[in-house]
Amino acid sequence: MGMLHLSTAGESHGPAEVCILEGVPAHLPISAGDVDRDLARRQRGYGRGGRMGLESDRVTFLAGVRLGRTLGSPLAMLVLNADHENWRPSMQPEPEEGWTVAPVTVPRPGHADLAGLAKHGHDDVRNVLERSSARETVSRVAAGAVAKVLLRELGVHVRGRVIAVGGVATAASADLTDPHSVDWDAVETSDFACHDPESEAAMLASVEDARRQGESLGGVFEIWAWGLCPGLGGYATLAARLDGRLMGAVGSIPAIKGVEVGLGFGAAALPGSQVHDAILLEPGQADRIASGRVLVRSSNRAGGLEGGMTNGQPVVVRAAMKPIPTLMRPLPSVDLATMEAVEAHKERSDVEAVPAARVVGEAMVALELASAYLEKFGGDSLEELRRSVAAYEAGLEERGLWRRS
Repeated sequence: MGMLHLSTAGESHGPAEVCILEGVPAHLPISAGDVDRDLARRQRGYGRGGRMGLESDRVTFLAGVRLGRTLGSPLAMLVLNADHENWRPSMQPEPEEGWTVAPVTVPRPGHADLAGLAKHGHDDVRNVLERSSARETVSRVAAGAVAKVLLRELGVHVRGRVIAVGGVATAASADLTDPHSVDWDAVETSDFACHDPESEAAMLASVEDARRQGESLGGVFEIWAWGLCPGLGGYATLAARLDGRLMGAVGSIPAIKGVEVGLGFGAAALPGSQVHDAILLEPGQADRIASGRVLVRSSNRAGGLEGGMTNGQPVVVRAAMKPIPTLMRPLPSVDLATMEAVEAHKERSDVEAVPAARVVGEAMVALELASAYLEKFGGDSLEELRRSVAAYEAGLEERGLWRRS
């Protein structure tokens, strides 16, 4: 990540999740409620496991915020793991005299277990699975909530929805040029973060069928960001290309196996005339840009990114989440202590968690976009940043290149 730097720490059943976010400008209004809302959204969704009933995630700001505003220094955030008390003394930092820990020696297919043992030389899978757990995304969501507040101050909004669970895809499509073609209120009230009631009913039936069979399901979520000015990111260097950064950020979320922008993989099967977005002059009576007309696009197949940069259209990023690899009917594995064939180790798990994953996706997209704004416009305070963005956007409108809608 560029101007914003995120560090996280914590084990799934350890005492807490810790997040440090550097690079946030001073004077940004922020409260615990801004973060807690997204932490709660991350815990919702049909098909979640038993742990969601144990945790009630709340953030505590330890540094970087005073009287409701950021200081310009690193933000430190803490989210306690309530379930930690149920895992003492095996997951406490200090050893307890006279108590021995039974190691986990059976790796689970699809998890980091086996590769992590090889990497670090561990002989207890728990040393790997505790950190590789999706519980780590609590810190990402906390940091992303801060980034969303910063983006909102600049007129940018980030939202996500689920468009498929298992083999069930939403029937309702959306106009990629218009974020309001999605009923975001319906998304938030849906158990599947889906604004298509018929598809939601089919998703529920699919999850229940998977639960009965001891199976798990994956799916696809879609992240939208709009209100973005063109020119964020860059084309001249590998590190500057915002499309690569966004795909990498979303792809770093546990269980994500594919990421696409706009038409994505679908563009590979189409001719260029059906892929690229024509540049048009805004309809009007006059025939010159100087009269106040601006350039527009008739479509957004590029998903708001061209040449590694935002082009002023909504950014639309889609991610494919694999089925959760912890199964109630475990796959074959090997006990590394005896080298005997056994069933894989089983931990408490969800049947599906795609609605929760899209909240993490929102966080990662928000962090990258906020970082791109800070890279381009700088500013040690929110006021400085706003002035720079406003001057740039006014120049774009004067030249007829873009107008904030």
